[in-house]
Amino acid sequence: MGAQERESVLITERRKTPFFKKELKPIEVKASKKISELLSEMSRTGFQGRKLGEVIEVWEEMLRDDVVIFFGYAGSMSTTGQWKIVNWLIKNRFIDVVVSTGANISEDILEAMGGTYWQGHYLVDDEKLAEYKIDRFYDVFADEMEYRRMENLIADFMMELESDRKYSSAEFLHLFGKYLSNLKIKSIIATAYENNVPVFCPAIVDSAYGIAYLVNRVRSGGKFDLTIDQMRDFEQLVEIKRKAKDTSVIYIGGGVPKDFIQLTAIGSSITGSGEYGEPRPHKYAIQITTDAPHWGGLSGCTFEEAISWGKESKEGRNVQCYCDATIALPIVAHALAERIDKRERTPDLSWLFTEVE
Repeated sequence: MGAQERESVLITERRKTPFFKKELKPIEVKASKKISELLSEMSRTGFQGRKLGEVIEVWEEMLRDDVVIFFGYAGSMSTTGQWKIVNWLIKNRFIDVVVSTGANISEDILEAMGGTYWQGHYLVDDEKLAEYKIDRFYDVFADEMEYRRMENLIADFMMELESDRKYSSAEFLHLFGKYLSNLKIKSIIATAYENNVPVFCPAIVDSAYGIAYLVNRVRSGGKFDLTIDQMRDFEQLVEIKRKAKDTSVIYIGGGVPKDFIQLTAIGSSITGSGEYGEPRPHKYAIQITTDAPHWGGLSGCTFEEAISWGKESKEGRNVQCYCDATIALPIVAHALAERIDKRERTPDLSWLFTEVE
């Protein structure tokens, strides 16, 4: 046997190692290729391209399973043109429960009302912007007067609520969604209302909603009162988890929405006697984030770390893609549109709003 033959035999033997299980496949360029096809090919490559390809695989598995899908929506993504994607996900019931920052479910209203966000630049004279009453989100500009118009709309709605009632944020936003839907303002929460998708906002005051509350306090000489009960929020979110056969999580960013959802795995384990039972981990988990795990914050926390808490399942499909959501979310949503015509099973969560309807 020659040297080359011996080398070939050795390489063949080495391929039997347990570490060589799945071949990497290079991507071939093809003009007619669909986005979903490209992502499938990316899933057979490496680094974050591979992870982005795996995101669509896991999301598709969720949609074919009998699960409640929680969607954590952090940061200020709606100002970058992402909110209509979220509307589409809600309409198609590719998500069942939204947990958002206050920014994402107020700043979309500005555009839904007919306002405009503008492409700007991050290298700009910000004092000059302040002089012109222009607000900057990195390289996106907003008209402060349109922003105030949106805040005043929220304030007007708040005045219609019962002052002696404690609302969860989901109940408050359900009623506001109805209000906006009647006005034909097709924002995220209006779309959620129309499709019986609850929206929670565990830090709602940190946004235009907090400003709107203060506007009413001043207008009323301190008589206006409104209570958003965050403890009731968590209780309701945990109840959704309790009633579900299985649950899945999708996180765009991290922050408070992520931890609020993650903690349902622990909260739902508390028994009728108040004792701790076994955690009920989420069956599938997806996160798209730019936060790294080595800083110790929750936004970058890996799902492997979450397994130690019982928040994610070791046997489940968990994938984290370290990528800017403004890149990843549009690509993944279009791939879903190509792959999934209809979700067969969707949970009915309308029971959550029986007390406010």
